[in-house]
Parts: sequence; C-alpha cells; structure tokens
Amino acid sequence: MDKYEILNTYFGYDSFRHGQEQIVDAILLGKDALGIMPTGAGKSLCFQVPAMVMDGITIVISPLVSLMKDQVSTLVAAGVPAAFLNSSLTERQYLKALDFAAGGKYKIIYVAPERLLTWRFQNFVEKVNIAMVAVDEAHCVSQWGQDFRPSYLDITQFVNGLKVRPIITAFTATATTRVKDDIVKMLNLNSPIQVVTGFDRKNLYYEVRKKQSKKIELMNIVREHKNESGIVYCTTRKKVEEVCQMLKEEGFKATRYHAGLEAEERKENQEKFIYDEINIMVATNAFGMGIDKSDVRFVVHFNMPKDIESYYQEAGRAGRDGESAQCILLYSGNDVSTNKFLIENSRQNGGNELTDEKVKQQMIAQDLRRLEQIIFYCQTTECLRTYVLRYFGEDVKEGCGNCFNCYEKITEKERKKRIIASLDGKLLNELKKVRMKLSMAQGVPAFVVFSDASLYDMCRKLPKNDEEFLEISGVGYKKLQQYGSAFLEVINKTKP
Repeated sequence: MDKYEILNTYFGYDSFRHGQEQIVDAILLGKDALGIMPTGAGKSLCFQVPAMVMDGITIVISPLVSLMKDQVSTLVAAGVPAAFLNSSLTERQYLKALDFAAGGKYKIIYVAPERLLTWRFQNFVEKVNIAMVAVDEAHCVSQWGQDFRPSYLDITQFVNGLKVRPIITAFTATATTRVKDDIVKMLNLNSPIQVVTGFDRKNLYYEVRKKQSKKIELMNIVREHKNESGIVYCTTRKKVEEVCQMLKEEGFKATRYHAGLEAEERKENQEKFIYDEINIMVATNAFGMGIDKSDVRFVVHFNMPKDIESYYQEAGRAGRDGESAQCILLYSGNDVSTNKFLIENSRQNGGNELTDEKVKQQMIAQDLRRLEQIIFYCQTTECLRTYVLRYFGEDVKEGCGNCFNCYEKITEKERKKRIIASLDGKLLNELKKVRMKLSMAQGVPAFVVFSDASLYDMCRKLPKNDEEFLEISGVGYKKLQQYGSAFLEVINKTKP
C-alpha cells in the first residue's frame, strides 16, 4: 500500500494535515527529519505512516511507560502491528516480545531510551533490519530544554552501533530556536528536513485569573465542566495533596499524581483517569508528558509554572481531539517566590546531572529569565495567544479572539453552545454510552475506540451505512469492522 492507502485504511483519514505529508515524503526518500508541531497536530502519523510503507522495523524512542502503552493500544486497535518494550513487562513478556519482533511480527516498536544499550536489546537489533529510528519528545535531549533527560544522550551511541545507519527522525511540540538547534546537534541528524508548522492551537481558550481565593475559583471552573475530563497542575506535592483532598470533599471524582507516590499508585491513578473512572487529575509536572488522552476539556494551573515552555506543553494536554478546551492559569505573587526557590535548588542539587559549576550558574540564570517571561504573560493585557506564539518566534500581527484578553465578554458556556449547537445532544450521549461499553469490554480507554471528535462527526454527518461510516474522521477499515455496526445501529435508532 502507498502512503494514502495506509493513511485511510489504518488511520481513517482522507488527507494529511499541514506539515505531515512533507515529513512523510522526506522519510520515504531516505532523509532525516525534524518535526516541530503542536500537540494534536498529528506528529505520530509522520513516522507511523512511512513505518508501514517501508521494509524493516521502526524503533520509536519514547520517555514514558504509560505513553507507550496508550499509543501502542491505539495502533493495535487500528490494525497496526506494534509493541512496546519497557520496565512494565516481566522478563518473560519482554523476551517473548523481542522474539516476536525478531520474527517480523511487528512494524513499529516503542522502547524506553534506558533500554537501548542493554545487551538483550543490542542482541535483538543485530538480527533485524532497522528502517527508521523516531525520537518522540525530542526536546528531552537538550540540556537547555525544560525536560532534559540524560538517557536521551544514549540515542546517538545506539544509532552509531547499528550495522547500517537508519533514517533518524525527531519530533516535539515545544522547542525554542536554541533547543531546536541542540536537537539537530545532539541526535546527529544528517541535513534533516525541518518542518515547523507553528505553535498555534486555535481550539484552546487561554485565560489568567488573579483572584483572592484560588480554591473558590477552581471550584467554579470544575463545576462549569461537570463530568468532563480535566487536569489541575500544582507546583508542589503538598499542594497536590491539599487540592485533591479539597475536590474530593466537595464530591468531585479526583485523584493525584506526583513523584512522591509509589510507582504502583501513580500507575493506578493514571489509568483511572485514562479509563474515565475519575475525571479530574491533580498533579505536579511529573504527570502528562505525551499523555494520550484526547478528550481533556480543561487544564487549570493552580500555580504559575516556571516557564512558557512548561505552560504551553501542560496546557496543551487539553483538546487534543481538536474540540474546544479551556486553559486557565490561577496567578498570585507567591507563585513567583516559590518558583525562584525551586529553580535555584533544583540546579544546585544537580537535578540534571551536571557537575560544572559555571554551567550550573548559566542554566540557573537562563531559568530565571524564563521565569520572567511567564510572569509577564500573567500580567499582560495583550492577546495571550499572541504572547505565547511570539515567545516561540512566530510573527503574529493581531489578536486571536479566543483568549480572555481578546474575548472577555463571551462566557465559556456560550462558546460551547456555539460549537455543539448543531449536534443532537441525545444522540451524542447514546454514542458515548456505546463507546464506554465497548472500551470496558476490551479493556482499553474510551478514546482508543473513538475520540470525541469522531463522535461529534457522527452527529454531524449521520452516516446510514458502512460506506458513509468510513467518511467519519478517524474511521478506518479496521475500526469499521470492529465497531461500525454498533454505532450505526445507535445512529439509525436515535437520529431525528
């Protein structure tokens, strides 16, 4: 199959989004590539589609166990032969997966960077044809980025040890010019095509609120989003515990996530959120890099984060399905002193495993400059979206009309009404019930069956048969076979 057949058959799309095809074509011509695309823009398809076209295996390097599991579940549900190799597998499961992979069962294998140089994985890659190495969350390789991970420095050594150098691709949603240049250098990309599609996500509404009581304000926001999925970010573990307990006492289904919890509890709480057993996750920034949950309708920062990059990435976990979502930052002056303390102590304590004192001081100074930029964001009266886009180097000449500073007079409730006014509410609820029933039966998150965006498209188009169902965004042949009859039955029974 060619790239278009792969895109339609497995992923259910008729055409590529902006920037995707340019990267796919470069890869199929054997070129390295760097893609900087906003969350929800379809970065993963840029390497998944060519992986299915090319001979050999594509190795995807990903930083988080939970992220790999979710992405592989989504691929398998679409009929793509994929697997993951990480610490969540028992030794027996790991060896079995390697055996299957060596036998050609998988086209795409997700692996944690810590596994790359282990003798078992090295033994495996000697036996197979590696067509491409795709580095997800590539900003983690840069010491100047906000999420530096020393294990990402092993990637170049891993690639250099392969019998034949494969195509190397790298993807991230957040990278300043300095970090972008660092990615190219540290991953030793060979004259890569560089595609930057822009950082604007028009479906996200931005707002900064400066209120006397953050707790009262948070309650108001959560009540506005009754039964919808949301994330509340706090700067410290102590604040996470406090806010989570407060929400539970008010009757909300909330759980917590931070590095102070046992790994098993973190995993359990994350799965409760992913599988919609609870709808509010209260967390530190330890939660969520690449979180594959598309229907998060709101992200609240109870405390100001330490820089624009972190805020953009964390707020960007809302609305990955392309539908309207709300990003609200609750600001107070105390957030500034807290972040200064955390920055100075994190670097001084060797948080990034750097030993050179001069380099540490340079990085502290840079972190403090970044902190100034997020403070300015919280205080500006200009368009909030414009402020963020200019920070990342985009030339923006006018306001967005979808942030508090531009759009103050229209309430979020009214905005939502505009978006879903054309949808049949009863039908949407029935489709969600079917999706939940199927997801529970298969033991996968609801969005693996279909995203909210796909359900909205069903409500708009009201397909009557298999052929029309294939026209729905996100429906490929595999999903038609698995789920088509169940959803068509509901549509034909419930539609006007």
